[in-house]
Amino acid sequence: MRKLTPALVLIASSAMLAGCGSGGGLLNRDRPDEFAVQRQAPLVVPPDFNLVPPAPGAPRPSEGTAAEQALEALFGGPAPRSQVETSALDRAGAADPGIRSTVGDPETNTVAKGRVTRDIIAAPEGDGAAAQAVIPG
Repeated sequence: MRKLTPALVLIASSAMLAGCGSGGGLLNRDRPDEFAVQRQAPLVVPPDFNLVPPAPGAPRPSEGTAAEQALEALFGGPAPRSQVETSALDRAGAADPGIRSTVGDPETNTVAKGRVTRDIIAAPEGDGAAAQAVIPG
């Protein structure tokens, strides 16, 4: 009886799966062609609204600079900075314009933080429920 139940379930599920296939069965019926339901409207040339073509090399009036487009996409347009943001930026000071070149330079000295820092950064994210402290000794 124990071996008979899984076998019956397997046979029944195989029969139901075969019935859903495209090879026929009870569910095979003629369906309408979804592309033939609606007629395609003919293409129409729009009327001339006396539009003037743009001057060669002129920027498009609907587009701005890349920075403006980024601000618009992220924040919905330029917005004034809050007092906290302004204070944090003032305390941070201005960055050296060539900082990326300096950091990427092979002659730049770096400090190896060690295995522990690498392990902390590579640790899987979790809720900390299974976290435990290990004291080296």
